[in-house]
Amino acid sequence: MTEPRWLNAEEHDAWIRLVAVTLLLPSALDNQLSRDAGLTHFGYLVLAMLSESEGRTLPMSTLASYTNASLSRLSHVVARLECNDWVVREPSADDRRVTMARLTEAGHAKIVDTAPGHVEHVRNVVFDALSPEQVRQLEQIAADVLCRLDPDKRNVATR
Repeated sequence: MTEPRWLNAEEHDAWIRLVAVTLLLPSALDNQLSRDAGLTHFGYLVLAMLSESEGRTLPMSTLASYTNASLSRLSHVVARLECNDWVVREPSADDRRVTMARLTEAGHAKIVDTAPGHVEHVRNVVFDALSPEQVRQLEQIAADVLCRLDPDKRNVATR
């Protein structure tokens, strides 16, 4: 059996901090969106992905891939978004076996109304702490790690 490639002190410190960020950031984003817009971060992400898509519409399977969610989890979240008239599901015009999720006008208005406060919060908790050079480094680091985590480029951020 080969000896594990243990982390050196610098790698260990970086790893501990990265883990802390991955644990603290989601709740910070959820708390702000819940307080200000009545949304979870995942719900916001679904609305945002639809708002940035052609025709504000995506197949549910593509939306699941973009958000790294199971179809079951996505379906539950979309059902909640449908209750608020922010999203509708409908069969694809091209393939009746495919279910499409479409952002409604009310959903578009919700994302337009929510985005300024959300981006301000993102700036406050992430980008205001970084120099322009660190932002470039963060983008490159995230891209490099994403290539390892998503070699098939299923997530929209990996493309």
